[in-house]
Amino acid sequence: MASIRDYLLFHDHHIAVGNKPPGMPVQPDPTSDISFQQVVQSYIKAPLHLVSRLDRPVSGLVLFAKTPEAAAAVARQRQEGLHRKRYLAIAEKKTSIPPEGMLENMLLRDPLKRKARSGNAPGAMHCSLRYWLLLVLDHYYVLEIELLTGRFHQIRAQLAEAGMPIRSDVKYGARRGAQDRSIGLHAWKISLPHPVSGQPLHFEAPLPDNQLWPVVAEKLAKHESGIPPPEAD
Repeated sequence: MASIRDYLLFHDHHIAVGNKPPGMPVQPDPTSDISFQQVVQSYIKAPLHLVSRLDRPVSGLVLFAKTPEAAAAVARQRQEGLHRKRYLAIAEKKTSIPPEGMLENMLLRDPLKRKARSGNAPGAMHCSLRYWLLLVLDHYYVLEIELLTGRFHQIRAQLAEAGMPIRSDVKYGARRGAQDRSIGLHAWKISLPHPVSGQPLHFEAPLPDNQLWPVVAEKLAKHESGIPPPEAD
C-alpha cells in the first residue's frame, strides 16, 4: 500500500472519506490482516466509526464517522435516501445488453456459502439497480451502476444472474480469479449532505492500478457519457 495520504480523500472533525485498496479488509476480521479502518485511524489519530462497508476484494469509497453523533446522523441520512452512490464494474461480456437499464431480482443470503443467490424462499429480498454501459472492451463491459437497494453482495449477484459476472469474481461465476484476489468492482462516486453542516459533499475515488483499471481510466478520460452525476437530495 502506498502512503495513506494517497488513500484519504477528506477528513474534518466529523467524518473521513477514504479510497480502500482492493484486497484489504475494510475493518478487522478473523484473518488478523491489517484493515483499512486501522490504517486510517493510525494516520488521523482518532477513533473511527465505520458507516459504509465494502467487500474485501472490492475497491473504492469508504465513509467513516469520527463521533457517535456523526455516525447517527449518517445512518439517518442513509435511511432517508440522501446518499447517492455510483460504482464501476468490469463485467464479462457473455450476453448482449441495452446501453442502459434496470436489473431486479429476489435474492437470498446463503450463510454457508457466504454468497447471495436468486430465489423466492422465505427471507428473499427485492433488489434493484440501474446501470449504464460506458465502455465495450474485447471481452468485457464497463458499467456504471447505481444501487437502488443495498443488499449483501447485491451488485455481484445481480450481474451474475444477468449473465455478466464481474471480472475475477469466481464466487459468482467469473472465468478465472486474480492473483491478488481482487475483483473488477469499484465504489466510484458518492454525494451526500455533510452530517453536521448539511453542505453538499461530492467525492470520486481514483481507480486502482491493478487488473484492467488503468485501461478503463484511460478510456474513460476520453469518454463523454452524458450521465448526470449522483446528487444528494
